[in-house]
Amino acid sequence: MLLGVDVGGTFTDAVLALDGRLVTAKAPSTPHDQSEGVMAAVGAALEKAGRPAREVREFSHGMTVATNALLEGRTARTALIATEGFTDLIALGRQDRAELYRLCAAQPAPLVAPELRFGARERMTPGGPLTPLTPETAEKLAARVEEVEAEAVAVVLLHAYRHPEHERALGEALKDVHVSLSHEVVGTFREYERAATTEIDAALSPLLRNYLRRLVERGNEAGLPEAAIMQSNGGLIDLAAAAGHAAWTVLSGPAGGAAGAAFVARAAGARDALCFDMGGTSCDVCVIDDGSVQEQSAGEVAGRPLALPMLAVHTVGAGGGSVAWRDPGGALRVGPRSAGADPGPACYGRGGTEPTVTDANLLLGYLAADAPLAGGVELDRDAAEHAIAGLAQALSLETTACAEGIIRVAIAEMVRALRVVTVQRGIDPRRYALLAFGGAGGLHAAQIAEELGIDTILCPRASGVLAALGLVVSERRRDVQRSVLLSDEHLTAEAIATHVRELGERARAALGEPEAALQPTYELRYRGQSFELAVAGSPEATPEELRDAFEAAHEERYGYRDAEQSIELVTVRVTATTGGAEVTLAEAATHDSAIERGRRTATLAGAETEFEVLRGAPAPGTEFAGPAVVELPESTVLVAPDWSGTVDDTGTIRLKRA
Repeated sequence: MLLGVDVGGTFTDAVLALDGRLVTAKAPSTPHDQSEGVMAAVGAALEKAGRPAREVREFSHGMTVATNALLEGRTARTALIATEGFTDLIALGRQDRAELYRLCAAQPAPLVAPELRFGARERMTPGGPLTPLTPETAEKLAARVEEVEAEAVAVVLLHAYRHPEHERALGEALKDVHVSLSHEVVGTFREYERAATTEIDAALSPLLRNYLRRLVERGNEAGLPEAAIMQSNGGLIDLAAAAGHAAWTVLSGPAGGAAGAAFVARAAGARDALCFDMGGTSCDVCVIDDGSVQEQSAGEVAGRPLALPMLAVHTVGAGGGSVAWRDPGGALRVGPRSAGADPGPACYGRGGTEPTVTDANLLLGYLAADAPLAGGVELDRDAAEHAIAGLAQALSLETTACAEGIIRVAIAEMVRALRVVTVQRGIDPRRYALLAFGGAGGLHAAQIAEELGIDTILCPRASGVLAALGLVVSERRRDVQRSVLLSDEHLTAEAIATHVRELGERARAALGEPEAALQPTYELRYRGQSFELAVAGSPEATPEELRDAFEAAHEERYGYRDAEQSIELVTVRVTATTGGAEVTLAEAATHDSAIERGRRTATLAGAETEFEVLRGAPAPGTEFAGPAVVELPESTVLVAPDWSGTVDDTGTIRLKRA
């Protein structure tokens, strides 16, 4: 029995895979202690399955602890040790503006206060030590850090990516405090990005460790095995590694959804798809090419760089719980602020009074007051109408027109996000299927597809808990990378093979799997360029093979190649993986397939329209035509006019536009 649990901003989702079927459950998230919501969702799933917790063989977990702490500025008291003269490296940054045309916009302040920054009397060059770090210096620095009562320490020394000896010495001298060493966290060059990432790692790790300790205690009491944690790169790591390096898990939540979407897309035969994950708080989008989610070697969260491999997921604050409001200019706006899990949208009846996207969907008739949401949430239409009526009055609109406006504004925000990962990157969205999931994804998929010119929509049977399913099927993974800066006569097959072999051994050892599969990634550039392009290659790649792959990628991205220019291999990254669990969606789709058919009236484009309603999980082969609403166990799918749907062998709803 395999268990996956994903914590969202509004709901915590659980999926059990057992006996060829999927058992799903939801529980409200508990922001004050996410482990409470986790155990509530697990308990609900086990109760539905009629099985005890001790039969769970593997437990995978994705959470937003590190993400929320970074966004909200709730970090541990952190000190920074840098090479003497470089303690203000993060404050100086790249000396670029946060926004080009807003001079008042500022970059986020460093997480380490100036009085907690310490300079180490040492100096390392790319070739080795220039000023050695003495044991006495290391001990004195450790004593000074102890005096300021720091909970964590980030150690970032010059050129430690190549010569980490001084960082290791400081790590040994620092006692009774969490220590993040930059060569272990990042392992690549570019001082500012390496320092900023290590600072994030140190500032978040004590908080994540405390959360995971509570999770382990509650799990042990229930009889669950120790959880594996989802990383930002879409792979699982053991709990101890996650507790020691919180920066690796900053995008843990969105990564689970992307992994689940890629799994469903492959099973449904749509290997090229745009993922659209709309939950209660946010909307995450990404691109699946040939069955795999696009990755990037670095990213940015809350304006702070993260120099770590991660899935290329773009997030906007548009979810079912996003609050609608009137801006000072009198325009209708939606998000990014969310009603969250407590009190939630007004229609949840938990004390919320502000209008949200969910309230608008209920008022328009796409959601039904007599059909509780997953997790047993009863909907109050009168409360939704009252909340939207107040905003409508402020905007001088009729209540129904205001509700439709809320939906249109939210859709515009989500379309903009999808254009960021497609059109702005030279990708034509019309050649992809739109894979919509999350509790609210299916409600808005048809309108988004029409905006982007997409003709096919996929809505998985487990749409509302797809991130939890992604955790169940994800592989275990460790990435190890190194900046090598090889060119001309130094770029040889032997040098490449040596780096791949050493990094592969480290990755397998960190994963604890001596036979794990290895996949190298090479980041290359033309001599004189500032940034690299990543290309996949074999462990035995030759310089000629790397050049061919790089120039093909360069021509696709920039429209040209330069056969006369020499290339430089900047970074080698080796990924060690072990296969994920086997789950057969086709077999799972044969269980609990009874549906009820009915009709109800809803508002569409300002007019009252009669919709067919299908309640339950339709069996493979079921057909229907819009306008219709399909009420799945954890999500709802709106089938617009001119769209028709069929259910494939995996239980996935495939919508086609006439």
